[in-house]
Amino acid sequence: MTTKRQVQPVLPPRERIIAAAADLFHKQGIRGVGVEAIAEAAGTNKMTLYRHFASKDELIAEWARGIVAQKEALWDELSAKYPHDPEAQLVEWSRRVADKLAELERRGSMLANALAELPDKDHPARRVIQAHKQRELKHIQKLCEEAGFRDPDLAANLFYLLLEGAHSCVQCTGMKRVGEDLVRLVDLMVESNRQAPSR
Repeated sequence: MTTKRQVQPVLPPRERIIAAAADLFHKQGIRGVGVEAIAEAAGTNKMTLYRHFASKDELIAEWARGIVAQKEALWDELSAKYPHDPEAQLVEWSRRVADKLAELERRGSMLANALAELPDKDHPARRVIQAHKQRELKHIQKLCEEAGFRDPDLAANLFYLLLEGAHSCVQCTGMKRVGEDLVRLVDLMVESNRQAPSR
């Protein structure tokens, strides 16, 4: 009896280009990869690449938008899982970040790396990343307000410092230690807030 081999669907050129760019950016850095290498890895050519993206910078920006979309989808997922429970969302968020740190141990945060490689403040990808970070901080501030933190702005800044610090420290102290510390610190902040007499 013969079994039919499952044929993997072929991605459209635009998606193949983004996927190839993501892989190469991760392995070699943004500046270390040219459009010819991206086109070749995507199984296409430069003409097709430029038909979909006006420039390498626009391709980088679209790649960054994909990462941002995945990160922001997490908040929607947590909101659906814990409706009207901002503390639970913050606690679960810390655990999801800790789980993701395993990937960062190899080469660090792709968005942080992109910011380091793209110093021009007007670069389209840099604007995408910075706008995402501002939205993320505002979302955390909203959760801190809803959770009744005495100083929600300070609490949100502390949560965000923990997030950014975890991404930066993972290569220094290792994923396991940083992930465990992140979870413990967020748990402590949430527990302290629950016990605050003013709530």
